[in-house]
Amino acid sequence: MGLWAQSRSANLLECRQSSVKVARVSVESAALKKEMNLWFERLGVISLSLLFIAAGVNHFLSPSVYLKIMPDYLPWPLALVFVSGFFEVLGGVGLAVPRLRRAAGWGLIALLVAVLPANVDMLIHADQFPAIPVWALVARLPLQGVLIAWVWWAAVKSQ
Repeated sequence: MGLWAQSRSANLLECRQSSVKVARVSVESAALKKEMNLWFERLGVISLSLLFIAAGVNHFLSPSVYLKIMPDYLPWPLALVFVSGFFEVLGGVGLAVPRLRRAAGWGLIALLVAVLPANVDMLIHADQFPAIPVWALVARLPLQGVLIAWVWWAAVKSQ
């Protein structure tokens, strides 16, 4: 084998080895990305589950807080506080159970949409809540959308 052929053969071997290294790094990078996505998904589900369970339990521990923000036009305010708290706890527990996660996600999204009028009513009657800055009442509205998107991402989309 001539010098040129040996050189070309060595270059081809080196190229193949480089390609294998690049492919290996690419596969390892994809595996790491998949593992990170799974980690973030689990963190999101656990956080949401704890958030809704805590918020739901708080409806029973401090119903007066929720009675203050209940719009006047709704009947049986105390019952509605307890019902919404029950469904927040139920949804939070459902998020933690993989088989129930999707249904719990849809239920929590429905609940978040159902309580949105109370947030709007609170902003309209901001003078009744002097301890809460108006900017916080305004910020609550888009944050409700963020929470809905988070539930959808963690519980509905990922299933």
